[in-house]
Amino acid sequence: MPEEKSVTRPPIVTASRIVAGLCLVVPLVALLWVDSYSRVTPRFIGIPFFYWYQMLWVPLAAALTYTAYLLVRREERLRKGGEA
Repeated sequence: MPEEKSVTRPPIVTASRIVAGLCLVVPLVALLWVDSYSRVTPRFIGIPFFYWYQMLWVPLAAALTYTAYLLVRREERLRKGGEA
């Protein structure tokens, strides 16, 4: 029975993947924790806090998702031996 060669690969869990994961988890936690924003005040241009807080997270979540995408894409390029 031939011996299997040990192939060393970069670790799957890297700092950029952890940051990318946090970028995806933060909006999820912020919006699923309803008790943190389930109130009327403070109002912003007459809109209750409950609504403008959720609407504020739309562009924030988009920006964090894009950041996670860029981090993972950069890491994949580096793994394949390309330039960042």
